[in-house]
Amino acid sequence: MAKIKPQALLLQSKKKKVPSRISPTTIILFSLIVFMVLFFIFSTYRHFSNRSVSQTEQIHMGRKDLSDSKNPAVPSYATLHTSKGLIVVELLKDASPEVVDKFIEFCQKGHFNGMQFYRVIKHYVIQAGEVNSIGAAEEWTLRGKHYDRLDKSVKHEAFMVGTSIAKKDLTGFQLYITTAPISDLNEKINVFGRVVKGEDVVQEIEEVDTDDHYVPKSAIGIMEVTLEQNTT
Repeated sequence: MAKIKPQALLLQSKKKKVPSRISPTTIILFSLIVFMVLFFIFSTYRHFSNRSVSQTEQIHMGRKDLSDSKNPAVPSYATLHTSKGLIVVELLKDASPEVVDKFIEFCQKGHFNGMQFYRVIKHYVIQAGEVNSIGAAEEWTLRGKHYDRLDKSVKHEAFMVGTSIAKKDLTGFQLYITTAPISDLNEKINVFGRVVKGEDVVQEIEEVDTDDHYVPKSAIGIMEVTLEQNTT
């Protein structure tokens, strides 16, 4: 039996310890499996994520529809049915949203039905409201008496509609309609509308005979107020 030389044994031992190389086919197959697993995880996550977003949107849309069904659109016009004729008022929702909401609430409660125009200052303003607040007319009547002294470079037009700006006014909702431009209008009333039809009716009310306190000698009242989306 032939003897194996020590150098040959050493080389043979080193060859046995060297691990076998991974074939390219195995690497490609392994990479493909990893890619498919990651793709499956990503697809599953995206599916459930989109489903959650869709359900959330449906819930919000359902709430919005429910809210809209309970809160119809705010009317854009109010028609004052007076004993002299109709006065159509455009409601300035963007300029005075809170006042418009309050006015609409009072209309729906019938607050203005039977209300009287108890203060008429020619070339200045006509006012409807509770008669027991008539004592508050002093400042307005003084303005009316000295109207010719007002600044002619006015900022406000005639036929604007507003309510009292005074916090101490506890008589409900006072209604003012100007019959001439008033430069300091914002200091007097919260403007929430303008007359778009019935200016002649306002002027007819303005021309009625009054006593020394600007109280009409003949009753002029508002029979009712109707709210509309459009005016014809």
